[in-house]
Amino acid sequence: MTSEVKKVKVGWEEWLALPDLGLPAIKAKVDTGAKTSALHAFGIYEFTERGKKMVSFGVHPLPERPDIEIHCTAPLVDKREVTSSNGQTELRHIIATTLGIGGEAWPVEISLTYRENMAYRMLLGRSALEGRVIVDPVQSCLCGVLSGSLYDDLVPVEPEHRPLKILLLSREPDNYSSRRLLEEAERRGHSMDIINTKRCYMNITSAKPEVRYGGAVLQGYDAVIPRIGASITSYGTAIVRQFEAMNIFCLNSSDAIRRSRDKLYAHQLLAAQGVGMPVTGYASSPSDTDDLIGIVGGAPLVLKLLEGTQGKGVVLAETKKAAESVVDAFRGLDADILIQEFVKEAAGTDVRCFVIGNRVVAAMKRTGSDGDFRSNLHKGGKASKIKITREERATAIRAARILGLSVAGVDLLRTEKGPKVLEVNSSPGLEGIETTTGKDITGTILDYVEKRAKTIADKRLRGRRKVRRKA
Repeated sequence: MTSEVKKVKVGWEEWLALPDLGLPAIKAKVDTGAKTSALHAFGIYEFTERGKKMVSFGVHPLPERPDIEIHCTAPLVDKREVTSSNGQTELRHIIATTLGIGGEAWPVEISLTYRENMAYRMLLGRSALEGRVIVDPVQSCLCGVLSGSLYDDLVPVEPEHRPLKILLLSREPDNYSSRRLLEEAERRGHSMDIINTKRCYMNITSAKPEVRYGGAVLQGYDAVIPRIGASITSYGTAIVRQFEAMNIFCLNSSDAIRRSRDKLYAHQLLAAQGVGMPVTGYASSPSDTDDLIGIVGGAPLVLKLLEGTQGKGVVLAETKKAAESVVDAFRGLDADILIQEFVKEAAGTDVRCFVIGNRVVAAMKRTGSDGDFRSNLHKGGKASKIKITREERATAIRAARILGLSVAGVDLLRTEKGPKVLEVNSSPGLEGIETTTGKDITGTILDYVEKRAKTIADKRLRGRRKVRRKA
């Protein structure tokens, strides 16, 4: 005679634990409308341990404590397409772990997805509840509250320093950013190869995906730092995606790079999450130009090519007639453009916030050269060190998170209504920010690479040791 499973009574939100993942406290929304449970995760990558597929990822379990970052490892069950509540479908990693709630524990499957901007870092779906839980939809935290102080007792273990093999994808090996990254990597005892992204090519196969260069396979790398130029975004992100298929940690993911490079899509994603931006319009038909100009408040206004970078393809139209002429010219080239309000109080200046991981590590104010409303340094602009506000800091971090970027240059405008995001750059230059602020941004980037690449590198090292012992 089998004993009846004791059912736990829960409310519409509950505190729970995922002990196998090292998460003693996380607040979840109980959603019986969703079949699959979901957990916030970033930096996801796969590896194999003793012939078993595994996945490693990071979690910020407490929205109010962004300083707490837990790195987890779990068995990989599957990769499935999951449709979220907003109707978007994505391919997610499914892990197996143990759920602890109300004094009871049982095995569950959880999908991994980026929920950094959600109120709840976890969603508890039907598959984890069936036969185990009774839900009272009008009650909250029936199983009690778990304190975030449980994380204070977790002592972070500093990884043993050992050399990494790093690949820098760049078509400009001699520019300031590439040189600094190479010098700092070698100073730390790492090896770094700088490879021209356009000269890489791929062997696309499910059995053993490869990236090749000059007739040889690019392999054995612990991390890839992609610095993909805007002109090769499509090809460059395909190369990064291939390295991801090889389970190599990439500083910025292929999806994040593509999101940031598509200015229209980036604006849509940021707007959907309530991030402040200049009023922006987009249309295809020339017959809609008048209404589009009206949407952004009329002239003066700014017109941008979707693929432009470093101030290229950005035009200030001071009158409606000038705006119509520029629109006609761009459309004559069959070019996609954005029309954006001109923020007069910004006075030709913006603020570049350099985001690494979960913090702004440096900031500078950029001012355009005389007669130029653009503040880009490549166009003769000047930079000065600046102290940003708490709101500007939070906005920059949030914008980078929404696009999924680990390293980003977030450009803000200071307006009467608060900071507005102008652009998010996935390959921000290092020279301007380091020269202006005097900070070692390169070293901070490599600190992050060392931390995030550690787990997969350790797995490979143990695998090599195991093979040597067997031989």
